[in-house]
Amino acid sequence: MANTVEYAKVFQSELDRQICEGATSGWMEDNAGQVIYNGGKEIKLPKMSLQGLGDYDRDEGYTEGAVTFSYQTMTMSQDRGRRFRIDAMDVDETSFGLTAANVASEFQRTRVIPEIDAYRYSTLAAKAEIRESYVPEKATVLSQLLSQLSKVYDVTGGESAIVVTMARPVYDMLMSGSEVARYIDAGSFKQGNLDLAVKTINGAVIIPVSSARMKSAYSFKSGSGAETEGGFAAEESAVDINWIICPKNAPVAVSKTDNVKMISPDINQFADAWDIDYRKYHDLFVSDNAAKAIAVSLNQAE
Repeated sequence: MANTVEYAKVFQSELDRQICEGATSGWMEDNAGQVIYNGGKEIKLPKMSLQGLGDYDRDEGYTEGAVTFSYQTMTMSQDRGRRFRIDAMDVDETSFGLTAANVASEFQRTRVIPEIDAYRYSTLAAKAEIRESYVPEKATVLSQLLSQLSKVYDVTGGESAIVVTMARPVYDMLMSGSEVARYIDAGSFKQGNLDLAVKTINGAVIIPVSSARMKSAYSFKSGSGAETEGGFAAEESAVDINWIICPKNAPVAVSKTDNVKMISPDINQFADAWDIDYRKYHDLFVSDNAAKAIAVSLNQAE
């Protein structure tokens, strides 16, 4: 089909946009604007270093300083993929594009986005340097959250926008408390091209997330052999995450749909069918300095 290459190009950009706008962690991709990506699993992250102030000398003038700007090559650790087969009798040339788009979109919505969210939150929680254990209770959840939020603001000095990602059961517990109303305001939050209506607490945006995506550790299945289902699952040793408090500019999330391939029935050597090859690279990067301002609350006794 002559339009196959064009379909693949359109799908590739639309699938990346769907991840950014559909994932609850999509806001982390806003920090990847200066990332250079030329295909494959490697990206280049910008890195800048500056020197601090020096003394001003009335005779010699200013102390010399330097600005170093470079790109650091990083490898995305998550290299995931699937092949989907659509029998030639199920579609014709006029409807193939719509059918393929529906398959890819539904796959991302139900399978890919939950996995990417889970990977990002577990990775972010592991990197957090402000760590506390707490079993949520309605009477204390507000004070516990405010206490940890204060610690983050103390590190950032209030200069960065703060995002609180919270497991849905904990979020519902927090919102049902009698004292919370005086700390909560309505706000808006930009994620990709979307403007989302959110709640804020002491100026920090709160994003409720399914508890299935808020665990401390996951296994990401190969999808082959005995693991034909693929996907991801929480590790047996995993702990529930109550919430993660994070400066909005701290995590750099990268998600790239690489070279969507569409093989038509005319050239498919294995079946009278369309094959859609889907490959997704993604990862989350946090600098050492940024990790100092990230807090996590784990649902376990101290």
